[in-house]
Amino acid sequence: MMLADPSKKYRRMYQRVELTDRQWPNNEITQAPIWMSTDLRDGNQAIFEPMNIEQKFKMFQMLVKIGFKHIEIGFPSASQVDFDFTRKLIEENYIPDDVYIEVLVQARDHLIERTFESLAGAKRAIVHIYNSNSPTFRQKVLNVDVAGAKALAVNAATKVKQYAAQYPETEWIFQYSPECFTATELEVAKDVCDAVTEIWEASPDNKVILNLPATVEVSSPNVYADQIEWMHRNIERRDGVLISVHCHNDRGCGIAASELAIMAGADRVEGCVFGNGERTGNVDVAAIALNMYTQGVAPHLDFSNINEVIATIEECTGLPVHPRHPYAGDLVFTAFSGSHQDAIKKGFEFQKDQDIWDMPYLPIDPKDLGRDYDAVIRVNSQSGKGGIAYLLESHYNVVLPRRLQVEFSQVVQQVTDEEGSEITAQEIWKLFKTTYVESKTGYYNAKSYKLSDHNGNQFIELDIEINGELQKLSGEGNGPISAILNALDLPIDVLNYEERGISSGANAKALALIEVQVKGTGRSAFGAGVHDNIVTSSIEAIIACINRLVAQGVLQSSAQATA
Repeated sequence: MMLADPSKKYRRMYQRVELTDRQWPNNEITQAPIWMSTDLRDGNQAIFEPMNIEQKFKMFQMLVKIGFKHIEIGFPSASQVDFDFTRKLIEENYIPDDVYIEVLVQARDHLIERTFESLAGAKRAIVHIYNSNSPTFRQKVLNVDVAGAKALAVNAATKVKQYAAQYPETEWIFQYSPECFTATELEVAKDVCDAVTEIWEASPDNKVILNLPATVEVSSPNVYADQIEWMHRNIERRDGVLISVHCHNDRGCGIAASELAIMAGADRVEGCVFGNGERTGNVDVAAIALNMYTQGVAPHLDFSNINEVIATIEECTGLPVHPRHPYAGDLVFTAFSGSHQDAIKKGFEFQKDQDIWDMPYLPIDPKDLGRDYDAVIRVNSQSGKGGIAYLLESHYNVVLPRRLQVEFSQVVQQVTDEEGSEITAQEIWKLFKTTYVESKTGYYNAKSYKLSDHNGNQFIELDIEINGELQKLSGEGNGPISAILNALDLPIDVLNYEERGISSGANAKALALIEVQVKGTGRSAFGAGVHDNIVTSSIEAIIACINRLVAQGVLQSSAQATA
């Protein structure tokens, strides 16, 4: 089965914009718009169970904390819960002096009257009316012509002005939305908007909001930007108007459309924090704000504790934030790919000395959002040595030599391939110890030792069990390592030796990493020792190397050699 021929079923739903000298492509976003959260209204309409008053109040407090100054709190003329919630905020004085609450109402007389009743006593409020002027709505929903659609808007604007005059104690802002703006002829939208702003006497001292929504996203973002720029250039009383945009996400382009609209002259952006909303959702305000932040533009919204914001929204809406959600998802700062992990690990090494954030694969510093680096690199079957090395270093201060990284990554790869799941830093450390530390017991098992100075050299007396037989060995060298090698008297050389502390304080441990080669074979093995005494950890690392070489059949134990 194939999709039907689209040319026989679908047509372009927007008017082509004649704007040959468009300016928005050359513009940049240099300052944040006014933000308006519609989580409590549009977002609330789009969830399985609308929020109760307690949930709405918790959400409101969070939105205030983030920094929203315009918050649409509901549709009080259509919902008793929204009406009661509006009264609660006003009567119990929960609205900060610099915050405007906003309510939505259809362009109908009795609904407008009810709306103003809900707002009685508010210090600042935005009354938002709307009606659609698009051909589809005029013909199929409202059964009016262009003049009839305009009359609906004019009548509603007049009623809003009249009712507001009865509440002079409130600082009012009026907002009008020509619903389905993107599917409306631009000349029609302009004519209706101009009529509304004339009634409301829009001026620099009496700002009016014209919200030009992509109620349904019917075009690519560049077309929306053209429409916004055309209105920005052509509407009357522009200096008395705040152009607001409210993008839905039907084509998956709400963020792009909003950003281009700002470049085209929009002053204000409406949306939900993480993009909740009807159908495919409203625009994602957090993503736009943090996009600006990563470009050095202050968004004036605070997401420095993004996990708290996520928890509140998930609790109030019952909707999970997707793990791949921009900035907020659990996995967006996580690299599983081996090449990505290697690049991030190397990037962190440079980033320590830089003020400007410039990291491979990480456009924002997770710590700016209140997250740590623990989840940046996680290991599964797709991962490589860089990610494994990063987790060991960041969690345990264990820095592996490059060749050991390569070898150990194969050990981890085998485990993740067999289990088909992610492996944690703790599990990687346990696997490392099993492979390189705990092999200190086997063919050779050091029981005790005594180290002393002898004529400027180190002298060791070693009690060691070899294939179950306890033996006393001794050796002398210019240091503990050479002394124990001489005591063991095996055909081996130390290729590499590293030591470092892997913890601090009273329980500090020393890690010794040693690579031993069997003479004449070119074959070698790594071993590790962990102890609070560096000499002991070095001895354990050597014994671990020897046991691994014997197990691999590269080296014979003393008992095997004499058998």
